[in-house]
Amino acid sequence: MAGKNKHPKALPVLFFTEMWERFGFYLMLGIFMLYMTDSTETGGMGLGTGEAADIFGTYLALVYLTPFVGGLLAERHLGFRKSIFAGGALMAVGYIGLAVPGKTAFFLSLGLIILGNGLFKPNISALLGKLYDDEQYRANKDAGYNIFYMGINVGAFLCNFVAAVVRNQFGWGYAFATAGVGMIVGLVWFAFGQKYTAEADIVAPPRKEEMPTGKLLGIIFGPALAFGVLGWFGPTAVLGHPIVGSQSNDAFLLASLPVVGYYLSLWLKAPEKEKAPIAALLSIMGVVVVFWAVFHQNGTALTLFARDYTDREMPAAMASPAEALYLEETVDTTPREVPLKDAHGVIQKDEAGEPITELGPDPYFNNIPETEHPPPDEEVSLISTELFQSVNPGWIILLTPLVVGFFNWLGQRGKEPSTPAKIALGLFITGLSTLVMVAAVKAGANGADKVSPLWLVGSYAVVTVGELCLSPMGLSLVSKLSPRRITAIMMGGWFLSTAIGNKLSGALASMWDTFDNKANFFLMNFGFCVVAALAIVALLPWLKRVMKDID
Repeated sequence: MAGKNKHPKALPVLFFTEMWERFGFYLMLGIFMLYMTDSTETGGMGLGTGEAADIFGTYLALVYLTPFVGGLLAERHLGFRKSIFAGGALMAVGYIGLAVPGKTAFFLSLGLIILGNGLFKPNISALLGKLYDDEQYRANKDAGYNIFYMGINVGAFLCNFVAAVVRNQFGWGYAFATAGVGMIVGLVWFAFGQKYTAEADIVAPPRKEEMPTGKLLGIIFGPALAFGVLGWFGPTAVLGHPIVGSQSNDAFLLASLPVVGYYLSLWLKAPEKEKAPIAALLSIMGVVVVFWAVFHQNGTALTLFARDYTDREMPAAMASPAEALYLEETVDTTPREVPLKDAHGVIQKDEAGEPITELGPDPYFNNIPETEHPPPDEEVSLISTELFQSVNPGWIILLTPLVVGFFNWLGQRGKEPSTPAKIALGLFITGLSTLVMVAAVKAGANGADKVSPLWLVGSYAVVTVGELCLSPMGLSLVSKLSPRRITAIMMGGWFLSTAIGNKLSGALASMWDTFDNKANFFLMNFGFCVVAALAIVALLPWLKRVMKDID
């Protein structure tokens, strides 16, 4: 029997490898939107809000789509360790490549990160799971994953402080390169722990009754590629404009249709005893798309709110320590070249396609009365915007024991909600976090005044509770309901639902500037969450019966 606190020696190896990988991943995400929308004069790309949000959503969608392929290749052909090394190396090169000026290097680097994440993300988690399959560790598997999950959030919490220091001191390029350095540190650490992970790295080629990898990927992604090309060119050629805001939205969402069709075919062709569990999983996956669409606006809409609508002036008590640590950014009202934007935030361009600029102050002063502007030669110290991206992982570290303890307390009294009920609760609580932002907009008279940073801190606290109710529960549900013969494929379906939600998060965020009243933007998100939560509530009696039959 396993010891009470016995864990494999590889746990610290995987903990710190994942911590450093997530350090780089979230460092890049924390500054990604800010970099794209920053003026070219200060090192940014000078993109409009809509275009930047579209790129952000596409990147996040593809980052969560490639793990399905990476997991399959590792399990059947490459092995977990080779996949982790290859994925980490690709990501490191991609992060460092973002430091190279120019759109060619920019998009090439994003492609490397997307491919690298697909090889890295699913396989380090799978490797940990294999280690805990050993009889002496099996009883502590849940605790091991909790420790591992903490590594993710430690990396996500610390990275934005480092990003602020490097970005403020040296510029955007050096900050992106720092993400690459973090990934390299993680790989070096992983290399030194090879002797502890080798035993669990077993390649299992597909059995005769299983579909060959090439055929499986061809069936799933061949039609998706064709539909994606059709979505990119078709609507614009026929209608003269995209259907869902941008060509990339049309392409990705249309490409998703044959993949969704493939999962529906799994249900239709499944033996009778498997139909209900597969149907239950597909129903949940379809609904939680809404959660990811709202949750991942933390890097877009909420980052823009932090940058433009939040009072980020450093309190006197914090100014000296922050200045010593380079955690503050400085701005002044000296006129500078800024892009000319229309009412919807779209940058205006001349006949040659070059952005039209005008003289203006730093955008931070756009909603501060001119009479309250400091003199042009006086700098104002502001809390760096990316630091707000550390609030969510900070809350996860603090709230996870409380949420887990609360459900344990309910369980001891026979009142713990079912897994689907927790997912519904998570969606509703996520909706409540958007109402906090509605109140924040009202408090600032719709942008006429800056609002306290505590509004964002509070909103992140609420959405974190929603995340803890939903995200781990979804993965648990997949493992419980999936027929063993297609568990990996159904896990890929969970990643697909995440990818579609992430793409929609970018589509929603690209509408930010089209809402004159920002409260309505957050009310729209609240409506989506409530409808999704009610959909699961309506399905609860059926879902409980399906889970009871499985048990």
